[in-house]
Amino acid sequence: MKRLKYSIGVRSVKVINILLITAAFALAWFLHYTNCGAHKALGIRGEIVLVCLFMFLYIMFTRVYDAFMISASRISEMIFSQVLSAAISDAVMFIVVWLVIPDFPHIYPMLIVFGAQIITSVLWCVIAHKLYFAILPPRRSAVIYDSREGFEHLISEYGLQKRFKVELVIKDDECLDNIECIKGMETVFLSGVSSSNRNDILKYCIANDIQVYMIPLVGDVLVSAAKQRHILHLPMLRTERYNPSPEYLFIKRLFDIVSSLAVLILVSPIMIITAIAIKLCDWGPVFYKQKRLTKDGKEFNVLKFRSMRVDAEKDGVARLSTGTKDSRVTPIGRIIRKFRIDEFPQLFNILGGSMSVVGPRPERPEIAAQYEEELPEFRLRLQAKAGLTGYAQVYGKYNTTPIDKLRMDLMYISKPSFLTDLSLIFATVKILFVPESTEGVAEGQVTASGSVEKKEKQTV
Repeated sequence: MKRLKYSIGVRSVKVINILLITAAFALAWFLHYTNCGAHKALGIRGEIVLVCLFMFLYIMFTRVYDAFMISASRISEMIFSQVLSAAISDAVMFIVVWLVIPDFPHIYPMLIVFGAQIITSVLWCVIAHKLYFAILPPRRSAVIYDSREGFEHLISEYGLQKRFKVELVIKDDECLDNIECIKGMETVFLSGVSSSNRNDILKYCIANDIQVYMIPLVGDVLVSAAKQRHILHLPMLRTERYNPSPEYLFIKRLFDIVSSLAVLILVSPIMIITAIAIKLCDWGPVFYKQKRLTKDGKEFNVLKFRSMRVDAEKDGVARLSTGTKDSRVTPIGRIIRKFRIDEFPQLFNILGGSMSVVGPRPERPEIAAQYEEELPEFRLRLQAKAGLTGYAQVYGKYNTTPIDKLRMDLMYISKPSFLTDLSLIFATVKILFVPESTEGVAEGQVTASGSVEKKEKQTV
């Protein structure tokens, strides 16, 4: 009953936000655009449908951008996600309004609506965040680890100490020797715990109503795609290699061609200006070709705008970028990297078929070989065609460890669907404004196993 009340309360607060944001659009529609001929074209039912369409779009985008994660997001993160959701919904609805009314609609009512939505989001996020943590104290939590230490520091680093109060940090073997040590905890985090030890801890937690968060093992992700079957009067799980339906592959390829061609046309002026700027910077080549791996380990040349010096790897050694502090990056390179303009030429790779819009990020053969020495299963990422964006690109960072990139890419590969692709494409819009997603390896860790390195150490 306590959980039910909590769930109803949180959902009610979210509904208030949705209604307020939708009300702002509805006021602009009924007070202005209906006077521009929309009422005659649609009638009252059609107008109500349009308002409902806005609400649907807003709900959909808030889900994509995790705009209502009060317990796990900072206030600024929630505001940004909600404002972005409202902005995209407003833009789509303005196009719809344009198609409905006889003349080109005035944009100022929508700008006023957007301003009101920003104010609403700020007020809602501040009040909801304060109320949530005033009513709900931080959950008593324990971190149980094996090969992956330091997880408790991430809770503080990401500002989640209001949500989780870590009272115990213990190694898995020690925990199993005295499993009662986690009795009374409300949440348990499992970090790098082997499957055999983890299963015993999981059983205890479920039996004692303890919530569990765990970093999945590679095997867990593979099994998550398993299909339930009943054979020999026994429950079974069937797993197999990446094998999407022909319909999905056809739609995906058609979308790749149409979207890459359309975006190339739209950004062509930016690409021309960028090419001229790179040429004038040091008179070197405009584009940079580099061997990358795609489906089944096939090599192809990825195309980018050159952002580094011509002699960046004159010694022939493959190195990962160290982010904004990388001395090899040119002044123009820093700008085009910041706004992801250096990635635009990859649209030609997508149009040609060597890449897809969504898929695992293509790695260099030399870097991949180094990872595979320590992590042979890293090659499982090559089941699907490489992509410009994807699960790891959206939810990870440049310096996310290879083992974590593998887990995220396998999550995408395990359940391919066009709706997932669309969701990741829209989610990519958000990370374009998040500088942390392009941090270099010198600012974090890059060992394949996921162990933490010193921040000043550069690892390839």
